[in-house]
Amino acid sequence: MSAVEMKRGMRGFAQKTVLVLGLVTGFAATVAQGETLADALAGAYQNSGLIDQNRAVLRAADEDVATAASALKPVLEYSAAITNRFGNQRALLGSTDINTTEADASLIASLLLYDGGAARLNTEASKEIVLATRQQLVSIEQQVLINAVSVYMSVYALRDLVDLRENSLRLLQEELRAAQDRFEVGEVTRTDVAQAEASVALAQSELATAQGDLQQSIEQYVNVVGRQPGPLAPPPNLPQFTSNVESARAAALQNHPDILSAQHRVAAAELNILRAEATLNPTVSAFGSIGLNEDLGSSNYSNIGSIGVELRGPIYQGGALSSGIRRAIASRDQELGSLYEARKQVSQDVGSAYASLAARRASLVASEERIRAAGIAFRGVREEASLGARTTLDVLEAEQDLLDAETARLSDEANLYVAAYAVLQASGRLTAQDLNLGVQIYDPAAYYNLAKDAPTARSEQGRQLDRVLRSLQKN
Repeated sequence: MSAVEMKRGMRGFAQKTVLVLGLVTGFAATVAQGETLADALAGAYQNSGLIDQNRAVLRAADEDVATAASALKPVLEYSAAITNRFGNQRALLGSTDINTTEADASLIASLLLYDGGAARLNTEASKEIVLATRQQLVSIEQQVLINAVSVYMSVYALRDLVDLRENSLRLLQEELRAAQDRFEVGEVTRTDVAQAEASVALAQSELATAQGDLQQSIEQYVNVVGRQPGPLAPPPNLPQFTSNVESARAAALQNHPDILSAQHRVAAAELNILRAEATLNPTVSAFGSIGLNEDLGSSNYSNIGSIGVELRGPIYQGGALSSGIRRAIASRDQELGSLYEARKQVSQDVGSAYASLAARRASLVASEERIRAAGIAFRGVREEASLGARTTLDVLEAEQDLLDAETARLSDEANLYVAAYAVLQASGRLTAQDLNLGVQIYDPAAYYNLAKDAPTARSEQGRQLDRVLRSLQKN
């Protein structure tokens, strides 16, 4: 093979490389429609164990309201006992054997009439904790959904990257075989072969790394979404939100679930201070009982009933009540501090999210420009090599620069989508309802409305609660 023919072969190889890279770049636009980003988000929402866990936490908080409300309702109890008394009783005239068996049964009722408002305040504080826990659930939902966006874009980008690496490796292997053939006929030196071998080894290493990264992302996808990823459709248009960071910050400070949760906890802490102060007041309770006592060894029996009103109040309890008030005040101050920190964190997160989005957009634009420039440089090096002004190594390096530019664009595109959805998360708008995912939205009030009045197990409301719990356990 002559030098001119070798240059022509190199030029053909370079043209093939550009063509294949262009086809791989367009792969994302032509891939068959498969699972969409919305599908992945819906799967994460429906299959998240973390969301289920925090829904259970919310149901427990709902039951705290029921427990607090029960203090204002009548209490009815029963007791029954059979007692055998044996032994002897000594007196001045002698001793008497004792061997009697008695049966006792009684019904006892009580009702709190007045306690300075402590029970009512406890109920109201429990309701505020329920509202805080609902917002905490929204915050968890946002975290689950942003994780779904991240793993979807990671798998999507890494699949394209693996295709890029595989095509690059195949072309470099062809170049290596051609270099070895030319070396055997003495048209190139061992140096040219070694350069091609080094390029193949590097491509193999980069392909193995990309395949490993893809497999790790697939495992994360299964963990977050709940199933193996099939063919992934190209991501949709970026979500819509205001471009004014200060407007977004102001809205987030009003509506972000972390802030709303902290506000409700402050309200609960304020009510707990009033409840602690109410324990200094007297309590008034009504009570009544009826009992039956029968001696099973004789015909003796008695029926006894009672009814009354009890007034009870503290005089001295070693300072425990005053300590309880001070503790409630300290807890309120703690929650105020948490609210202050939540506001600062949300404000920072909004600003950081918008800054990251701007940086990702600029990086993607730069990647596109880098691809354009690398393509021009590659074509220039290829032409210079055909004239003998460039070596095989120069062509391989220019090809690697173009491949690196394509790789960077894939990464920048994925990062841009994650940054855009992170803006929604920082603004408190990354929820299944806001995204209109087309899934059954969990209603946090449904269980609360059944449980808040502390229904008994035999009531219709109690039976509805049992059916709800059985359904949750099956899921």
